[in-house]
Amino acid sequence: MNDADVDLNLLVALDILLAEGSVTGAARRLGLSTSAMSRTLTRLRSAIRDPLLVRAGRGLVPTPRAAELRDRVHELTRDVRAVLRPQINDADMAGLELTFVIRASEAFLEFLSGLVVAAVTRAAPRVRLRFVSKPDKDARPLREGLIDLEIGLLGTSAPEIRTQFLFYDRYVGVVRIGHPLLVGAGVTPERYAACNHVVASREGKVTEPIDDALEALGLGRKIMVIVPGYPDAMRIASQSELVAVVPLSCVGHAATAGLESFDLPIPMPEFKISAMWHPRTDADPAHRWLRDTVMSVCRAAYPRR
Repeated sequence: MNDADVDLNLLVALDILLAEGSVTGAARRLGLSTSAMSRTLTRLRSAIRDPLLVRAGRGLVPTPRAAELRDRVHELTRDVRAVLRPQINDADMAGLELTFVIRASEAFLEFLSGLVVAAVTRAAPRVRLRFVSKPDKDARPLREGLIDLEIGLLGTSAPEIRTQFLFYDRYVGVVRIGHPLLVGAGVTPERYAACNHVVASREGKVTEPIDDALEALGLGRKIMVIVPGYPDAMRIASQSELVAVVPLSCVGHAATAGLESFDLPIPMPEFKISAMWHPRTDADPAHRWLRDTVMSVCRAAYPRR
């Protein structure tokens, strides 16, 4: 293959095919039809002289050659994009055409993503944002360039990751407006524990930090419902007698959702919400602008006390 035969689009396609392990998934990410993606895979197989992805049951698995190439191809693709991306300044934002991937919790997506989208659109109407869920604290997507920015609790698996504190959060209780718990003698540990509860847990865990504090007082809660996320718990609490515990950052719209929040009868420690990114994007003007925009939105919504 001589220089004239090199097609860098194939490199991008190979990177996504190896990441997805699926022709259909790669086609979706590249905005192509499945048949067009299949033809691209055929070209790649011919160029590399390896099947790359082979059938295993109902799916595809990489060949040893493909597994060997995966990390190298991803690094090359990332470097090519960086070389071909023009350096920008603030005056260029209106014409910037990029897609940024932000990983965040369901609560962030529910209550802050709209504000982030509005701020980004005002300054850079051609920028596309892709929000993805945060199932864990694994730093691999940041390391591999699969996401540009992460919002949430700090992980411990990647000491090189850059971080910036955004705001302190804490847990509060929420119930439907007019709930008996908020009527009368106030929220005591005993009255709180006597209620039925809904718990938000992606892993299906029944206990939360407050349960340890209640147990020390000889009390325990009756968990009636377990849901994947805080927005789910809030929706159920607003339409039932169940009590939910959620971060304070989730209750900005609680009144319009038919909910009232209250301080838990047992003090719980605050926790930090931070922004995280990989060092390779530290000095990139576009990434720096994205970080500054997201940080400004978060700090305006939850100013430091």
